[in-house]
Amino acid sequence: MIKSMTGFGRGESKDSERQFIVEVKSVNHRYNDIVVRMPKRFTYLEDQLKNLVKDYVKRGRVEVYVTLENIGDTDTKISVNTPVAEQYIDCLKKIRDEFNLIDDITVSLVSKFSDVIKIEPKEEDEDAIWSCLQDAASKALGLLVKMRAAEGLKLAEDISNRCVYIANIVDKIESRSPKVVLEYKQRLNDRIHELLDDNVEIDENRISMEVAVFADKCSITEEIVRLKSHVDQLKKTLEESNTVGRKLDFLIQEMNREINTIGSKSSDLEITNYVVDIKSELEKIREQVQNIE
Repeated sequence: MIKSMTGFGRGESKDSERQFIVEVKSVNHRYNDIVVRMPKRFTYLEDQLKNLVKDYVKRGRVEVYVTLENIGDTDTKISVNTPVAEQYIDCLKKIRDEFNLIDDITVSLVSKFSDVIKIEPKEEDEDAIWSCLQDAASKALGLLVKMRAAEGLKLAEDISNRCVYIANIVDKIESRSPKVVLEYKQRLNDRIHELLDDNVEIDENRISMEVAVFADKCSITEEIVRLKSHVDQLKKTLEESNTVGRKLDFLIQEMNREINTIGSKSSDLEITNYVVDIKSELEKIREQVQNIE
């Protein structure tokens, strides 16, 4: 089953200390481009998170947004820097005694000086953090893949229907091609009779040679065979379960090459119109393929 490169997923997970919320969205991209936005204190987990995303997504631009809510004790540790506080107090006492000032040294005064109160991040269990984050991310990625698969199913159905339409037109071109040579021979005969007197003997071998040259120049048998083969490969590829976006893109290019050759070889208006129809359908398929993983 093919997958679209467009999708969204959201997952939550919490333990006794924290709750992670992970949102993942993806859009089409030629390669696998992963962007992670998370609190700076957890950037050491970014590579692990990217590797987790790669397990779920093989192609596309994926943006991961991680938010954190603390539900346990605060994640910071506040303490008194006693040596610094003592030095501040000693200095204040010295100023008091030196200038005979009223002693108004208070806790609120000392606490306002820099570095007296230390605020430090609390030591955390990295394994517990990753376990919680991984759980939330896995839930989000699971929903993302589910959405991509659902949209991929619709894309495959649309492309498959267009393949059937193209195959029908190719059959019409194939049945029309021999008639083009016969019509050319008839026009050539009519033109000769129109220009020459009926008493003039016409060299049938020369006419046959001219028709043979024309038939060889406008022969599109090889192109039709290859075009049919590409259509069959395209339909089979839609049923594959692995990443097929680049393969489909290649097949569309080859189909365009063959139909352009048919268009350049044929001078028949009916075949030219068929060529235009197929090119129009191929362009629509190409646009769809650009969003397939």
